[in-house]
Amino acid sequence: MKTKILTHKNLHEACECLKSGGVVAFPTDTVYGLGVVYDQLDALNRLKLSKGRPDNKPIPMMIASIEQIDQVAYTNERVQKLTKAFMPGGFTIILKKRENVSDVITNGFDTIALRMPDDEFILSLIKMIAKPLLVTSANLSGQATGVYFEDVKRDFDGRIDMIIEGKCQGLVSSTIVDVSTETLKIVRQGPINEKEIQKVWEETV
Repeated sequence: MKTKILTHKNLHEACECLKSGGVVAFPTDTVYGLGVVYDQLDALNRLKLSKGRPDNKPIPMMIASIEQIDQVAYTNERVQKLTKAFMPGGFTIILKKRENVSDVITNGFDTIALRMPDDEFILSLIKMIAKPLLVTSANLSGQATGVYFEDVKRDFDGRIDMIIEGKCQGLVSSTIVDVSTETLKIVRQGPINEKEIQKVWEETV
């Protein structure tokens, strides 16, 4: 496979690649991401194969607006306060998924992880496709997270359809918060600290 190397100027070409079932790597506001359109299961399988990602680790969903959350997951007042406080940004939230989201996408789990990046290129990409993306970090499973174009090109050139050359803004993976139950759990520390999140969470008690 020949991997195209493009830049942010090639938004429309990246959009068409994803819509046609392609796997694309791109810099984000945190680290490099590896993405496919969420309901293209063949593309999802290709993404997992290219990364070597095990099936027991579902891939988070990237959205372009807070309103899209209600289309795929169940929310409440406390969840809405968190999303309004920390989205867009380096914040991933785990919620109970809606029945219209295939179990294949979540690897059989009844939850889904959602993030809205603070990155105009990706937000524009999702809006143009008119569907969310499934996006995981662009690194081979078990290896260091991809944060630089050179590292991503080394690992994925010839394995995926396209790499967008650019610079990540944060270099640290997003904070992951699980609120799929009535309690709040910090799954992964990231750019948004636990104290900030707990403050917003407790304000809605």
